[in-house]
Amino acid sequence: MSLIQEKIAQAVSILKELDLPCWLTFVRETGMNGDPVMPFLAPGHVTWHSAFLVMADGEAHAIVGQYDRRTVEETGAYRQVDAYVQGAKQPLLDFLRSRNPSSIAVNYSKDSEVCDGLTHGMFLTLHAWLQEVGFADRLVSSEGLISALRARKTPEELARIRVAIDLTEDLFAKVAAFLAPGVTEREVADHVADQVRAERLDLAWEAGTCPAVFTGPDTAGAHYSPTGRAVERGHIVNMDFGIKYHDYCADLQRTFYVLRDGESAAPAEVQRGFATIVKAIEEARKAIRPGVVGQAVDEVARTIITDAGYAEFPHALGHQVGRYAHDGTALLGPAWEKYARKPFVPIEAGMVFTIEPRLTVPGFGIATVEEMVVVTSKGAEFLSGPQTQLILVG
Repeated sequence: MSLIQEKIAQAVSILKELDLPCWLTFVRETGMNGDPVMPFLAPGHVTWHSAFLVMADGEAHAIVGQYDRRTVEETGAYRQVDAYVQGAKQPLLDFLRSRNPSSIAVNYSKDSEVCDGLTHGMFLTLHAWLQEVGFADRLVSSEGLISALRARKTPEELARIRVAIDLTEDLFAKVAAFLAPGVTEREVADHVADQVRAERLDLAWEAGTCPAVFTGPDTAGAHYSPTGRAVERGHIVNMDFGIKYHDYCADLQRTFYVLRDGESAAPAEVQRGFATIVKAIEEARKAIRPGVVGQAVDEVARTIITDAGYAEFPHALGHQVGRYAHDGTALLGPAWEKYARKPFVPIEAGMVFTIEPRLTVPGFGIATVEEMVVVTSKGAEFLSGPQTQLILVG
């Protein structure tokens, strides 16, 4: 069974669970303005107005332009693929009238970017078409369905993520051997890029910040391109990096310490900061289980950091990972405005999260580690090999 077939079958079960009769994804020119859910529905881009319908009774039906028909048919996921020349409106209305669904879940969302692929113009088009048959008032958001579809990783999805993590960890090991006083952040990033090219791998996000490298105190700290700043003895160095394998991502961070002359271990304050991070990650992992909300998990780690005397980190503890490094609605985060409802979405088995607290060790830099875990029926298990010791650079 292909991944598209797996995900459409999964969508059918979610429709039943949510008591939704029909899920409609309505798109056009997806190479220019793609919907995040499209890779679960088709293996490539579509050009003209296209409708992908999945019904709670198990039927999957696609309406696409004539030249996209063969590509969609070859997925084997659709009972019928209608190809049009002049327009998609009539075949879409004919199908909906024949099925007469009481509600139609469509691809828009107020709170989740991964569920909000329907542009305003396409919504207006769809609404006008449905008014002709009296179905316009049946439109509802498909946020709940798409959130679950992205969150509940199939065995194939998990297998790809595990490989992406293994490849990422291998490259981190090579960075440890390359790091040395005098090397710049940009040189570290270029070294990683050379390894990625040599092994013909794909990055999990844009090359400008994959990897992101930060050395010493007073750096940007996150989401910033590597600079000409040189690694110095006594610096904490951290790197944020991930590989994408067959469209699925890893997202990890590792922390290094560059020994000063005469040192055989990091200073006590650096070790204390790092140990606090490790403790926060482990206690957060223990708190993750189905039914718990992400805000409660975030609070566990955040309290450990602040009780140890450090400022709270200015971001969520962790995000979901899948086809994107940041992928999913549920979030391990605080109840802040920017996160809307995400910290209160219940955690489910099959979700893959990062756990990534951070803190500043004054005079040395930022200590942060990012691990990946998968949620099971009993709790959360590490997918990555957790960093429990500082990586020392001589």
